[in-house]
Amino acid sequence: VNPAPTRDIEGKGPRILSFLGPTGVGKTTTLAKIAGSEKIAHPDIKIGMITLDTFRIAAVQQLQEYAKIINVPLKVVNDKEQLSNTLKEFQNKDLILIDSAGRSQRDEVQMGELRSILKDFKQISNLLVLSATTKDNDLVEVTKRFSRVPLDGIVFTKLDESTSYGSIFNHAIRFKLPLTYLTTGQNVPDDIENASRDRLIDLL
Repeated sequence: VNPAPTRDIEGKGPRILSFLGPTGVGKTTTLAKIAGSEKIAHPDIKIGMITLDTFRIAAVQQLQEYAKIINVPLKVVNDKEQLSNTLKEFQNKDLILIDSAGRSQRDEVQMGELRSILKDFKQISNLLVLSATTKDNDLVEVTKRFSRVPLDGIVFTKLDESTSYGSIFNHAIRFKLPLTYLTTGQNVPDDIENASRDRLIDLL
């Protein structure tokens, strides 16, 4: 996955990234960091935000505040049909960012619901958000379960809370999924960076 928010190579639509993962890994904050940093780097960029997280009112309110600060529209959707309609509405955007509710990888019903909403939207790049503080065995289980969606890349968060980064490399090698972003703190929009080759070498 190329995280740069450019329109597709044929110029037919926006770059669309969705953020999936278990609870507490920082999906909503990561989305806000990307939106904010891209707005700073490219003031003319047209961004749209969508949230599928209707389970937690606080999460929707948090994203609404971020959207207001950076002056981008936010839509709350509940199902595949609403998502399809909103993506059509956002066709003039350069970048669309989709937040989702935290899901337990062991809850088959929740995982099935997530897959049913996203599986037919081939234009969406689904990024799995994982915490660098999570045990290696748990990372494997989470990724295997979420791979049903399917996945296009991985974001690792909370590098500032970890002293060992071996699991990041093990994971990339094991699942052959590209690393896209790394986050290193709670500050929005500062504590995020592209997972560049040089940065990964530094971590290693």
